[in-house]
Amino acid sequence: MQGRCRLSGRLTPAEAGVHYRSLDADSFGTHYCFQLLDSRLWPLLMPLISFHSPLFLASSNPGKLREFSGAAAARGIVVKPLPGMESLPHCVEDGRTFEENARKKALHYSAYVSGPVFADDSGISVDALRGAPGVLSARFAGPNATDVENNRKLLEELRSSEAAAGGLTQSEALRFGGFLAPENRGASLSASLENRPNPPRAEEQYSRRAAHYVCVIALAQGGQILCITEGRADGVILDEPRGTGGFGYDSYFFYAPLGKTFAELTPEEKFAVSHRGEAFRKLLDFLSQE
Repeated sequence: MQGRCRLSGRLTPAEAGVHYRSLDADSFGTHYCFQLLDSRLWPLLMPLISFHSPLFLASSNPGKLREFSGAAAARGIVVKPLPGMESLPHCVEDGRTFEENARKKALHYSAYVSGPVFADDSGISVDALRGAPGVLSARFAGPNATDVENNRKLLEELRSSEAAAGGLTQSEALRFGGFLAPENRGASLSASLENRPNPPRAEEQYSRRAAHYVCVIALAQGGQILCITEGRADGVILDEPRGTGGFGYDSYFFYAPLGKTFAELTPEEKFAVSHRGEAFRKLLDFLSQE
């Protein structure tokens, strides 16, 4: 995973003095990359970004606004919804990657407000499906698909892939949600698998159900991209939903370090370990550089 913070304009990253340090995945399965920004760049950026003005979120999702606002407030930064976004021309999200879509949205909506605008694009990728749903996560089952329909299609595709690989039978796949019984939810995935009668090899089962969420955030102002950040969270897809919180694929996305699906976490717990939380903290780090 390439985490980075890039500046637009005529300066290249090397000329600007931007350096990168990447760390391997930590024990919580979340990948971190930190960007060290040379303080000499701030005179170039200060005309574009003012810490006394709010960051405008290019999204009408109230859940995202709550998450971003709370995290930003702790840093003394105000996040507000983009004024009149519902009446603005819609941005077509036809990019091939999360970054392309995030860039498109940030640039598109930065034309309608004088302050800095940030936009995110996120989704889930399943290894066994060669990265699908990916950028199609929100419309995996069709243009106006619901979360229920998208999750149903994801499970159907995953079971087909498993059957084609000569791995799980249909009945075994249907029992996958029973791997992590309540008494085992705090244990690792491997330990939970071993506690089952006649368990399959844990490493094989894990790899077939391995998935990761990705979030890319783009910050723009005045038609320029100022920063790109990325976050990732690794987990495994269950066959039965758990929890009532979150949205999208959260009730099927099991996060082993906490022994719960994302839908079973409180909003604060989820934001602390999620792809979106990581990407946004990197953006706040960028804005907090002096």
